[in-house]
Amino acid sequence: MLERDHTVVTINGKEFLADPGQNLLDLINSSGENVPQICYNESLGPIQTCDTCVVQVNGEMQRACGLKVEAGMKVQTELPQVQMAQKEALDRILENHELYCTVCDYNNGDCEIHNTMAEFGLEHQSRPFQEKPYNRDDSGAFYRYDPDQCILCGRCVEVCQDVQVNETLTIDWERQQPRVIWDNDVPIDQSSCVNCGQCSTVCPCNAMMEKGMEGEAGFLTDQEPGLLKSMIELTKKVETGYGPLFAVSDSEAAMREERIKKTKTVCTYCGVGCSFDVWTKDRHILKVEPNAESPANGISTCVKGKFGWDYVNSEKRLTKPLIRRDDTFHEVEWDEAISYVAKRMTEIKEKRGSDDLGFISSSKATNEESYLMQKLSRQIIGTNNVDNCSRYCQSPATKGLFRTVGHGGDSGSIDDIAKANLVLTIGSNTAESHPVLASRIKRSQKLFGQKLFVFDLRKHEMATRADRFYQPKSGSDLVWLSAVSKYILDQGLEDKNFIEEWVNEFDAYRESLEPYTMEYASELTGIPKQELIEVAEEIAKADKVSICWAMGVTQHMRGSDTSTAISNLLLLTGNYRREGCGAYPLRGHNNVQGCSDFGSMPNFFPGYEETTDDEVRARYEQAWNCTIPKEPGKDNHQMIEAIHAGNLSAMYVIGEDTGIVDANINYVTDAFEKLDLFIVQDLFLTKTAEYADVVLPAAPSLEKEGTFTNTERRIQRLYKSLDPLPGAKPDWKILQLIAQEMGGAWNYEHPSEIMAEAASLAPLFAGVSYERLEGYHSLQWPVHEDGTDEPLLFQEGFPFEDGKARFYPLEFELEYDTSEKYDLHVNNGRLLEHFHEGNMTYKVEGIARNTPNPFVEVSPELATERDIREGAEVKLISEAGEATGVVTVTDRVRGKELFIPMSANGKSAVNFLTDNRVDKDTNTPAYKEIAVRMEVMRKEGKSPIPPNNHRRGNPVPQISVNVENKWERNDYVFPGDQVNKDG
Repeated sequence: MLERDHTVVTINGKEFLADPGQNLLDLINSSGENVPQICYNESLGPIQTCDTCVVQVNGEMQRACGLKVEAGMKVQTELPQVQMAQKEALDRILENHELYCTVCDYNNGDCEIHNTMAEFGLEHQSRPFQEKPYNRDDSGAFYRYDPDQCILCGRCVEVCQDVQVNETLTIDWERQQPRVIWDNDVPIDQSSCVNCGQCSTVCPCNAMMEKGMEGEAGFLTDQEPGLLKSMIELTKKVETGYGPLFAVSDSEAAMREERIKKTKTVCTYCGVGCSFDVWTKDRHILKVEPNAESPANGISTCVKGKFGWDYVNSEKRLTKPLIRRDDTFHEVEWDEAISYVAKRMTEIKEKRGSDDLGFISSSKATNEESYLMQKLSRQIIGTNNVDNCSRYCQSPATKGLFRTVGHGGDSGSIDDIAKANLVLTIGSNTAESHPVLASRIKRSQKLFGQKLFVFDLRKHEMATRADRFYQPKSGSDLVWLSAVSKYILDQGLEDKNFIEEWVNEFDAYRESLEPYTMEYASELTGIPKQELIEVAEEIAKADKVSICWAMGVTQHMRGSDTSTAISNLLLLTGNYRREGCGAYPLRGHNNVQGCSDFGSMPNFFPGYEETTDDEVRARYEQAWNCTIPKEPGKDNHQMIEAIHAGNLSAMYVIGEDTGIVDANINYVTDAFEKLDLFIVQDLFLTKTAEYADVVLPAAPSLEKEGTFTNTERRIQRLYKSLDPLPGAKPDWKILQLIAQEMGGAWNYEHPSEIMAEAASLAPLFAGVSYERLEGYHSLQWPVHEDGTDEPLLFQEGFPFEDGKARFYPLEFELEYDTSEKYDLHVNNGRLLEHFHEGNMTYKVEGIARNTPNPFVEVSPELATERDIREGAEVKLISEAGEATGVVTVTDRVRGKELFIPMSANGKSAVNFLTDNRVDKDTNTPAYKEIAVRMEVMRKEGKSPIPPNNHRRGNPVPQISVNVENKWERNDYVFPGDQVNKDG
C-alpha cells in the first residue's frame, strides 16, 4: 500500500485520503466542502493574511491555508463558532473594501470578494467600511492602485516578491493604516516596478487594476469620479442587503459577457511562449489575463506580454497593398498586388532560373505560415533559397546540439530549469530577454537553494543575483568551458557510467582538450585559475545541472563551437536524460524555434530532414507533385552576398526588418537597391519595406489562428481575438493567394489543414493536431503518431543510429580583438521593455514613455578617462560604419566595454557598426564582435534614462508579506480567538 494511503484526514466526520504534506485547504477544496478563502491562491500558496479560511483542527481554531495535513487530523468547517470566526474575518475585509459591484469595472464574475461574500450568504456587515487616508496611485503607465479598495491580502506582494521576484512591493504594517507600498514608499512610476502586471492579475478585487479596464468593462462605469461616488452612495441606500446587490450586479456581469470576448492566445514577443486570455471589447484590448493552466508561464507575464499590444491598433498599420511606380508607393487593390507579384516572380524564374529568387520567413509568423513559405519556395518556385531569422541568433546553438545530441532544441522544459541544483547562464541577459523564465530561476534560487552561476560581459540583474558572476573576455567562452571539462576529466570527476553507456568519441574528445589548461584559460579569459577550478568542481558535484545560453554565445565567429562545448560539458557530467538537467539555448522570438522546425531553412525540410536525403525529398515531391532541388539553398547571409554578386535578383521577406536587424546595415540596404523585385510583407512600413517594390499588409497574431513553438519545443494554439483590420490579411492567406495565382493547387480553408499536411509529411510532428492542442493543451516535439510527446528528450536514447550521443572535438583560435585604433568593444542585446528593433513596442505609449530613447552604456572608468558624463553624445566608428548615441554612465559595463540595445534605431542603430564576419559553421553574423573608436560630440546632457524608468528604482527584497508583523499589531486579534473571547 502506498504511503499516501495512510494519510487519512477526517473532515466533518468523513474520511479523506490526502497526499503527504498536502495543504489542508487544498484538501478541503477537493472534498467538496465550502470554506471562504480570499488571500489563498493555488499559484501563490498560503499567505495567511485574510483569516477567512478559519476551521477547527483537532479542537483548535486555525487557518486552513497555513497547515499541512497530518494523519489523524480531525477538521470541522461547519460548527457555529467556526462560521462565526469566518464571518468576523469577512467583516474585517468589508471594513477595508467598499462593495459597489454594479458600477465596478471588476464585476466580471471573477471578483473573489464578491463571490466569497455571496457564497457565504453574508447579508450585512457588522463593521462599516472605513475610507483610508491615501489617494489612488494613478502614476503608473499600465495599472493603478486604490488603497480604499485594498484588503491587504498581500497577494500582490507575494507574487512580486516570490513569483516574479522583482521585489518591489511590500506592505507597511507599521503605519496606523497599513498599505501596499512600492520600494521605499514612492509612487508606482518612480519605483523599481517593471510592469509585469502580475499584481493586477492576482488581486482578488479592484484594488490593483489594469488601466485598460477602467471605464470600459462595465455598462455604468464610464463616469467621472464625483458622479461615480454618488452612484455608489445611491446604490448603498437603495439596496437593503447584499443579496439584492449581488443579484443586480450578477445580472450586469452577465450582460458584460455578451460584449467582452475572452480569447486564448500565445504571446508574440520572446521565446518563452506565455499563453493567456486576451479580453477585448470590439477592438479595444481591455486586459491580458494569464491562466494557471498556461503550460509555460502559469500566472506570470512580463510588461510586453501583459501590456504591449497597442501596436495592433496603431494608426501606422498597413491596410492597403503598395506597389512602387516611378520611385513612389501607390495604393492598389489586393487582386492587382497578387497578380503583379506572381507575374514578376514567374518572369524572373523563367528568365534567370529558380535560384535567382530568395525567401525569408518570419519568426513572428505561425508554424503554418513558415510551412507555406518554404512550400512556396520549393514547390512553386523550385528553390531551396529559404531561411529565417534563426540565422541571426540561434543557428549556432542548433548546430552544436545536432553535432552532439541529435536534436536542436531545449532538452527539457522550463520546469526542469527550475528543478536544477545548479544553473549556468552564459551570454544571456535572461531577466530582460526571457523575463518569465528568469523568474523561475530567481524563485528557485531565492526560495529553494538553487545555485546560479552567470558568465556575461555585463553586470545585469541576473549577474547581481548570481552566487558566482564572471566576466570572461568577449568570445572566449569556449576556452573556459573546455578548460573546465579538461579539469573534470583530469581529476576523474566525470560521469564514467553515463559516458560508457551513452556517449561515443570519448578518446578523440579527451585528446582535443589537451591545450585547454587552466593556466591558458585563465590568461585568455581573465578569470583567475582558482575560480575556474572551483567552477569545475561545483559543476562536477552538483546532481542536476542546466545550462542556458543565448546570443552572447551564438553571435560570435565561434558560436557553433562554443555551443558544442556547452553540450560536451553536459555529456561529460551526465547532465542529459534526467529531470532538472540539460541544454537550454533560449530562443529569442516567439516562433524562431517553430519557423525553423517547419522547414524555412535552406538545408532542411520540416522536422529537420535534409534536402539531400533522396528518400525524404521524394516524399515531398510526391505529396506536392513537383521536383525539388537536392542541394541546400542560400541562407540569409548568402542571399545578400548573391545580390551583390549579381546572382539573386528577387527577394520576398515576411515580417523581418532585415534592413535594421541584419549585420552591416549599409551593405544590406545597398543590396536591396540592386534587386529587380523586392517584396516585403509586414504590419508597418518598416525600414526594410521602404526599399521594397511591393509591400503587402499582414495581420498580427491577435488577428489570426495558428500555432507557435516556444523555446522548450512546446507547440501551442493561438485563436483569433480580433478580425484583421480591413485590408490586412494573415500571412498564410497571402501566401496561398500568390501560390494559386502561380498555378498551385492550394485550397486551405483553415490553418489546421496546413498543420495536418505538415504532420503527415514530417515524422517529428506526426501526432500533432489542432484537436490535441485545444485550449491550453500543448505538445512538445517529437510528437509520435499516437499523440505522445517528449517533454524530456533522450529517454529512449539519442537520435543517432546506435542511440548514443557524440563528443565533438574542438579547436580554438582568437579571431577577434580590439586594436590600438579601434580600442573599445561594443556589446549589444535586448531590453526588458522593448523587443528587437522596437517596431511593435515603440508604438506602445506606456513603454515608450518609460524608455523613449536608445542609449550607449559607458563604464564610470571610461567616462572619467574620456571626460564625459551622463547625457554625453558620442559617435562610435567601426571599420564598417558609424553610429551616434547618448551616454548613460553605469557599472553594468566595465572598462572599455560599451553596450547598445538592439532597440536602438535611427542613427543609433548598432548594425551600422557590425560587419560581414560570421560564425564559420552557420553564417550567423558575429554581432558581438565589434571594435570601435569613440569621438565625443557633447560632454554632458540630459540622461537618456528617464526618472520614471525602473532601473532607477530601489527594490526591497523579503520573503512573502511578513504577515507576522500584522499578527503582532496591537489592533489585531485572530478571529478564532475573538469568537472564543466573545463567546
